[in-house]
Amino acid sequence: MADPRGFLKHTHRETPQRRPVDLRLRDWKEVYEDFSHETLQNQAARCMDCGIPFCHNGCPLGNLIPEWNDLVFRDRWRDSIERLHATNNFPEFTGRLCPAPCEASCVLGINQDPVTIKQVEVEIIDNAFKEGWVVPLPPDRLTGKKVAVVGSGPAGLAAAQQLTRAGHDVTVFERADRIGGLLRYGIPEFKMEKRHIDRRLEQMAAEGTKFQTGVNVGVDLTVEQMRSDFDAVVLAGGATDARDLPIPGRELDGIHQAMEFLPWANRVQLGDSVVGEDGQPPITAKGKRVVIIGGGDTGADCLGTSHRQGAASVHQFEIMPRPPETRADTTPWPTYPLMYRVSSAHEEGGERVFSVNTEEFIGKDGHVVALKVNEVEMKAGKFEKVEGSDFELEADLVLLAMGFVGPEKSGLINNLRVELTDRGNVKRDDDFQTSVPGVFVAGDMGRGQSLIVWAIAEGRAAAAGVDKYLMGHSALPAPIRPTAAPQR
Repeated sequence: MADPRGFLKHTHRETPQRRPVDLRLRDWKEVYEDFSHETLQNQAARCMDCGIPFCHNGCPLGNLIPEWNDLVFRDRWRDSIERLHATNNFPEFTGRLCPAPCEASCVLGINQDPVTIKQVEVEIIDNAFKEGWVVPLPPDRLTGKKVAVVGSGPAGLAAAQQLTRAGHDVTVFERADRIGGLLRYGIPEFKMEKRHIDRRLEQMAAEGTKFQTGVNVGVDLTVEQMRSDFDAVVLAGGATDARDLPIPGRELDGIHQAMEFLPWANRVQLGDSVVGEDGQPPITAKGKRVVIIGGGDTGADCLGTSHRQGAASVHQFEIMPRPPETRADTTPWPTYPLMYRVSSAHEEGGERVFSVNTEEFIGKDGHVVALKVNEVEMKAGKFEKVEGSDFELEADLVLLAMGFVGPEKSGLINNLRVELTDRGNVKRDDDFQTSVPGVFVAGDMGRGQSLIVWAIAEGRAAAAGVDKYLMGHSALPAPIRPTAAPQR
């Protein structure tokens, strides 16, 4: 298991350095410097012979983490990518975007800094692409069965790749103009350059997966036509119904959902011509006083994007109190810890404001000019206003980054008439099949807003369910069941 004494020799956790702030704000490239193989192998050596690798439990994909740590330590890079791909279709995505619950459950993390699992993962796949080891894996035989995958985010792409390799004729439908879902238009370029998506799509296309963009299934392609043309359907459209803030002044111009704002920046980096009369994208932070409501990852994405667009100032509001600097007692090992984190975007500037609630948007001539805000504190599980804490904050642009409440119901879901859970997600059985025979669901559309590792794991599991439905049995791995963990 790597070096049995490695965690004693290499006591310090090392991760790549971030590029200097003043340098990285001038471009949209990923923020991290290169990481040497020698340093990475020392970090992989910290993986303990722990007996029970709790990192497996922390990862929904069931990644064989100790195995590929050991292989990297022994300089067996080609073997390491084989073990990594055995459980994860897209480690180049998860290695950049996953918050690494595996590291939170690392046994070494009980009393030391955990192993840099996520960094080992991304270095394995990047090295594999560099060496030309990531090649198309077309099926040995074709089944003659046709499957439609609706949505091209990580869940849809994982399901599509698994089903294509099982020999089915798979078509992925995407309503946007490019494949990738939130990976393409929700994740900023500085967190994951879109070349990583494109090179994986080349592999998938060479394997036989077909892609159709600009198709809103349920509108452009009717449900009846889709059911007639395909033997099975996988719903993987995500949880795209954004949580709103229905307070006085919400109708004012200058107030936008995060996913109304973020895609424009990505389109600019992709070379699209997306300019208004002023030569700027329709929604831009340039020269504006920006307020972001929501303290999660999407809020941080808006923060980093606003910095690069040249915002005059940025405030990020969070209604929850500031988390503790170290793991909270309420989230003991091996659970994912509640603690204060500083992302690369936070490091770049802006002011984070905790325990605040926005009561009203104030406008002038139909445009937002300020927010009326007050401090709050938690009492008996409810937020209560702190008397005398009212203040106003000037703003030209307000971005709502408060998460998503579930999948959009109009069009596809309503027309299919699938049953929903009490939370408004698509209901499914242990094989990920909905109440409509032959229609399956994977990812956020059935689970609710969650992590990329859950999306890929569900895509793989749903593919096994589809294969079993079509063929009577399946050799595809099904790493999880919908009841494996509570919905987020």
